[in-house]
Amino acid sequence: MATIKRATLGDAQRIAELFDDYRQFYEMPPNPDLALSFIYNRLKNSEATIFAAERASDIIGFCQIYPSFCSVHAAPICILSDLFVTPSSRGSGAGSHLLEAAEAFARQTGAVRITLQTATTNHLAQGIYEAKGWIRNTTLYGYAKRLA
Repeated sequence: MATIKRATLGDAQRIAELFDDYRQFYEMPPNPDLALSFIYNRLKNSEATIFAAERASDIIGFCQIYPSFCSVHAAPICILSDLFVTPSSRGSGAGSHLLEAAEAFARQTGAVRITLQTATTNHLAQGIYEAKGWIRNTTLYGYAKRLA
């Protein structure tokens, strides 16, 4: 069973390795230096909260949460931007425990909502989200425009 802990700067290297794998899952080329820089800076600048799933002192998963706001509710929200568990640890419950940690953190910060997005083909993750009470948004369309 994995234990969940809030990540510190000392965890940046190990989380960055998984973050690079996460980016590759979303069809980005490998870039360990970029991954480390990104994770290190989010932690150093307190721009994100990262939770790590550990088993036998190995980090087997992580989730990264960004603070934001909802204009409609005029209240803070959290964006669960990234959640990744190593392929060999999937099915261990680590993903569920990371979701629980993210939800607890969002409540503690006074967020009125926590949101996430996943690939339409990521059926395994979707099943976990729905089993944990997350509801697929069917009323709003999401749009994105690449700027760089």
